[in-house]
Amino acid sequence: MRTAIGWDIGGVHLKAARAHDGRVVDAVQIASPLRLGVDALVQAFAQALARMGTPDCHVVTMTGELADTFESRARGVETLAALAARELAGAPVMIYAGPHDLVPPERAGAHVREVASANWHASAALVGLASRAALFADMGSTTTDLVPVIGGTVAARAYTDAERLAAGELVYTGLVRTPLMAVARRVFFGGRMMPLINENFATTADVYRALGTLPDGVDQMATADGRAKTREASCARLARMVGCDEADADAATWTALAQFFAEAQIGAICDAAMLVLSQNTMPAEAPIVGSGIGEMVLREVARRLTRTYVGFDTLISVEPSARAAALQCASAAALAVIFSKG
Repeated sequence: MRTAIGWDIGGVHLKAARAHDGRVVDAVQIASPLRLGVDALVQAFAQALARMGTPDCHVVTMTGELADTFESRARGVETLAALAARELAGAPVMIYAGPHDLVPPERAGAHVREVASANWHASAALVGLASRAALFADMGSTTTDLVPVIGGTVAARAYTDAERLAAGELVYTGLVRTPLMAVARRVFFGGRMMPLINENFATTADVYRALGTLPDGVDQMATADGRAKTREASCARLARMVGCDEADADAATWTALAQFFAEAQIGAICDAAMLVLSQNTMPAEAPIVGSGIGEMVLREVARRLTRTYVGFDTLISVEPSARAAALQCASAAALAVIFSKG
């Protein structure tokens, strides 16, 4: 039996998935905000390893090189690759470089373009093994990826973050961490079109918590004001966005405000998906394959675009106990599946 652990080092979370001969048996996401330095990541590696055990190999992808802890993306790639090699030293460690496959950690700095923020490519490559044509979509805490798969291969028009932003294949909006001033400029409130206060008073986690739809356990970051993660506290943060206190209106008013923000976010993702689909290379019957903690939002995007929806977890072999976590850690799961088969 061959065992691989896939790792996805993000700017605020570490994700890991373990697979045996192509079947995911466990997956986990651990908070490790790199803006505070790499110590949190070191601790997250130790915590995940204690759970995952020692495999035949480790395969690592990353987006954390963008953290402002590093003075450049190149420095971030080099640092994170070296740290992974050190912390995972119990088994061979390789770094995922997209179309260049794998490179050793000491060579990651020579392949910055291919290594940096390549996690989406790993997930889409696995989708291509299971589906001839699909729009792969992953919504995490911070971003949403939209990647066309045509003829069983990744058909993205862009590769780097800058290129993908311009192509609509990377949307900087997520289920938990996105400041609401980045979701909308104005809102409907009190029968008027109201400008927002441009302060980080609330995030998208508050929107979905106020609506009662935030999945359990996905909000691992501190709130914008450091206060509680309750519906009431989220409504108070939403109220701040329009210069109010929660007591200034009833619960229905704050629910309606949350609905406005949710609608604006879904609309932005739909717009980007339509931009990607406007290439007219995607068959009409091709589904949207969704993953990430924002999978519920992607289901609604698929409905609005009249596309069949397929969960990423249904395309892989996975233990029932690990299914939900594997869906939320798609890139790590994809690497574990692909490289535990060889």
